[in-house]
Amino acid sequence: FSLSTMVIVTVDKANASSIEVEYSAKDTAKRHVFRPSIMVSALKAWAVQEKNGLKDFSVAQCKVAAVLAVAHFGNIWEPAYQRNENHDPSMFWLVNGFLAIGTFMTWTWKASSAGRGGGSPRVVMLGREQTEEWKGWMQWGFIFYHYYRVFYVYNEIRVFVSAYVWMTGFGNFLYFDKKGDFSVERFVSMILRINYFPLLLSYFLTVPLELYYVVPLHTTGFVMTMITCYVGYQLEQRLGWSYWKSRTSAVALSLVAHILFYETPAVDFLLLFSKEYHFRFQADKYSAWMGMASGLLWGKIGQYMQWAHGFENEQRRRIASVLQGSAGIALIAFWYCLFGHIEDKFTYNPVHPYVFVFAVIGWLMLRNCTRYLTECHSTLLEFLGRNTLETYVLQFHLFMTHNVQYIPVVIPGADAAGSAAIRFANMLLCGSVFLTMAVCARKITIATQLSVVDLVKSVRGTVDTSMTVVVPQQASEGSKSEEESFALTKLEGGMTNEDHPRK
Repeated sequence: FSLSTMVIVTVDKANASSIEVEYSAKDTAKRHVFRPSIMVSALKAWAVQEKNGLKDFSVAQCKVAAVLAVAHFGNIWEPAYQRNENHDPSMFWLVNGFLAIGTFMTWTWKASSAGRGGGSPRVVMLGREQTEEWKGWMQWGFIFYHYYRVFYVYNEIRVFVSAYVWMTGFGNFLYFDKKGDFSVERFVSMILRINYFPLLLSYFLTVPLELYYVVPLHTTGFVMTMITCYVGYQLEQRLGWSYWKSRTSAVALSLVAHILFYETPAVDFLLLFSKEYHFRFQADKYSAWMGMASGLLWGKIGQYMQWAHGFENEQRRRIASVLQGSAGIALIAFWYCLFGHIEDKFTYNPVHPYVFVFAVIGWLMLRNCTRYLTECHSTLLEFLGRNTLETYVLQFHLFMTHNVQYIPVVIPGADAAGSAAIRFANMLLCGSVFLTMAVCARKITIATQLSVVDLVKSVRGTVDTSMTVVVPQQASEGSKSEEESFALTKLEGGMTNEDHPRK
């Protein structure tokens, strides 16, 4: 570890009720062996933090135990009936109609604000709120596709899943490319956010992790994106390549790696884990990579959006809106007419990894075909989108049961032979518990994530704030009031985001 900061610890032996820890900058390029005493001091510091310390971590683990208990009882719930007996396309479209009404009622408009340098307001395509909204309605369709067994929308659901993985490559590429943050903290943070709750659920409910196949897809997509961006960053920093040359080369190398794995017998390595993984990873073998490629081009797309939908030329804006919206509809129609309409999933699946992107691009073009649409989003869908990971894994045990194979009957008479009204009420009751637990699980995951990342920062010495570590001590009889200063080293965590040159 390289050393960048000195920590001065002052102890009053006579009246010592605390240790005052103060950081002071120190420039040095020396490398020293990590000392256990530093780790112990870091652990003590983290343990007494008022926020994101041991207390918050422990509370989060107690809460997650309660959520896991609810999930366990939900997963073994009786009575229940076979999910295939719940095949009901009419109800599927009815609940989607309710979602459309909720979307309309929570439609929110926020005018574009001026850019950092002032001037004309920026036209932002696929902002944070719109991204969460997109995830929200796709997740709604995904869950009710499972619940009501609407087999004929299988191809559309496959596009939804691939769009999620596309977002993993897209979002993480934009983050790493802008921040240059390849730290241990970032890696630990993302691995925990994606895997913490699903792994606990899989272990304590004795469920194969492949049931949550999207989780390893997101994890590998994140790792692959981080490696690709790191390679591009190093090509620029070490070899002096231009931004575009370094990033394009890194993305191209990533594509070559994908081809060498997925288009050769090497892909059969996945059979060592399971046939399910072998199928699922191949179904989305290029999804995250396509997200990275889109992230690479996003700056140019942003320039187009500003030119086409900005405030400078009203006539150009109207023409661009019509052409962009028409092109989006055409791309979605192209996907559906050539591929999406295929009824046999075994015929569609082999071509899906190469063609789903037409529907994704078409949707983005249509959703952002006017400046007004870029400035609007549904707060209801945004809320649903923030909890997609937790709703994804808990649907199998709380909204449905017995690892998604059965429908729980909570209200008497809500079985397969029950009336539509009672079964609908049963669905609402189960859905309320399911969504509540999902929201709790997300909050618990974030609390755990923040606490563990702060622990990693303490151990690595990348916390830049002063802190007071409370260490009760007992003065020996006759001891003199004496101050002893101890110099501890604060370990450098690397370049901060502010120091990183932005492109």
